[in-house]
Amino acid sequence: MKQHIQTLRSRYRYSIILLKQLVKTDFKLRYQNSVLGYLWTLLRPLFLFAILYVVFVLVLKTGAKIPHFGVYLLLGIVIWNYFMEVTSGSVGIIVAKGDIMRKVSFPRYVVVLAVSLSALINLTFNLIVVGIFMFIAKTQISSSVVFLPVILLELFVFALSLSFLLSSLYVKFRDVGFIWEVGMQGAFFAVPVMYAFSLVTDRSLLMGKILIINPVAQLMQDARYMLITTKTETIYTVFGTAWAWAIPAGIVLITAIISFSYFRSRAPFFAENV
Repeated sequence: MKQHIQTLRSRYRYSIILLKQLVKTDFKLRYQNSVLGYLWTLLRPLFLFAILYVVFVLVLKTGAKIPHFGVYLLLGIVIWNYFMEVTSGSVGIIVAKGDIMRKVSFPRYVVVLAVSLSALINLTFNLIVVGIFMFIAKTQISSSVVFLPVILLELFVFALSLSFLLSSLYVKFRDVGFIWEVGMQGAFFAVPVMYAFSLVTDRSLLMGKILIINPVAQLMQDARYMLITTKTETIYTVFGTAWAWAIPAGIVLITAIISFSYFRSRAPFFAENV
């Protein structure tokens, strides 16, 4: 057993060292020459939260039926920002690291994974802020919160899977960047980031079922149910069965298999094509 662990450490030692260095470099460069520096990690979602809170809570009153809708809104923004940061940040990462790839031989997956881990650090800080707001608002934490790590793992795997697919496709098809940018703008309104999901299901249960099988929408609603209020609609309440969770879970699994397989098949040719 010890020999097996040592073999694994020896095999991935270089990748781990490189991964740590890339994450540190990305984090430093992101806030270089910034007065507030790392504080922007917390300020960006808070500024967006403030704007959306004024528009959708104080003016339009879209969350009047949802307890602690302000925290409900903030949690959705934090989850969405992580997903957007990972996927959008990974689209052109292989091309951006083209010079390094032509000079140094290293596992290509490291550069994509580094983007995801850097965003994961931001997510951790942002969730701490959400936790502070939860404490102040005295939100209703469900006993199902024990499954929160599963939800976060689902988010991590889905975002990372799409990152591998997008980054490898972008090497050959540069239109992918524009397509994904437009797609994310539309997805922001399709995923219940800034409104109560009941606004959809009250008008069309079928539309609600279509939207909630999106893994991001499903895990966002589940996280809100666990941390904010049990009045949150989830994939269980929309479909009426816990087995419905298998649909978004299946989408994540299929996406992961396709993405990792395609990335692995294209990785040997990245240095030639970037």
